[in-house]
Amino acid sequence: MRTIVYLTLLALATSGASAQAVTPGASAPTALFAPGDTPRLVSRQFAFTEGASVDRKGNVFFTDQPNNRIWKYDLDGRLSLFMDSAGRSNGMYFDRHGNLVTCADEIDELWSISPRKKVTVLLHDLHGLRLNGPNDLWIDARGGIYFTDPYYQRDYWNRSRPDLDAQSVYYLAPGATQPVVVDSTLRKPNGIVGTPDGRLLYVADIAAGKTYRYAIQPDGSLGDRKLFVSMGSDGMTLDEQGNVYLTGKGVFVFNPAGVQVAHIPVPEDWTANLCFGGRGKRTLFITASKGVYVLPMNVAGVE
Repeated sequence: MRTIVYLTLLALATSGASAQAVTPGASAPTALFAPGDTPRLVSRQFAFTEGASVDRKGNVFFTDQPNNRIWKYDLDGRLSLFMDSAGRSNGMYFDRHGNLVTCADEIDELWSISPRKKVTVLLHDLHGLRLNGPNDLWIDARGGIYFTDPYYQRDYWNRSRPDLDAQSVYYLAPGATQPVVVDSTLRKPNGIVGTPDGRLLYVADIAAGKTYRYAIQPDGSLGDRKLFVSMGSDGMTLDEQGNVYLTGKGVFVFNPAGVQVAHIPVPEDWTANLCFGGRGKRTLFITASKGVYVLPMNVAGVE
């Protein structure tokens, strides 16, 4: 969820892409989903949906940030309210213990929510300074948390300017009480996801209209930053073929070489986030403005 100015920036950055653009020699869209399939609306009862995340069983959790709620979409396609007063959670990710870790930007914290809905604050501030607003996160196999911290002015805040000079990407190591900066040079980092082998991290700079790929070092730091594609993104996910799914004006799919192999139109003003859920993680679950959508896939997710 963000201000109109950055929505416009990403829309401009993606406006040149064809609705079904496929590069010859690349994986065809039919390898990803059936020809003619389009996302099916599940519900449009929300104010703004975000934070799609999947548990081990394939249940999907997502946020309705303006209404301060987290919802669950189960394996049988049923919607239920998981948590009210959810800290204005935005991006979310399940840890290996089944806790839902969220970017709770009501007062700019990281939360861990147990299956019984017990909240533990993992991070409250940065050396006494308030974070900009944790936005999205990814958790590595050791339990370390990479998260983006852009500044988007919220109408529920009692401040009008950031405490911090930079909008950075951070790593909170397992057991650590403070994160370390792993990149402070991006204009406005947003979407983030890592590969299941723990070797690569993708981070979108939504203001610059770029997505970068990093090599994850043994100590959690990042190296060998390379431009992956000249397109920013809100949320993002990966499939078993290594394809990277970016969001904005629908869903854009890029193969590991950075070649666009598909565009999935979504009939909403903005597509914010997505993940693979359902049995076998073979359903693409999409949060888009006031609605949530699903699309059966021929590939499985790996998050």
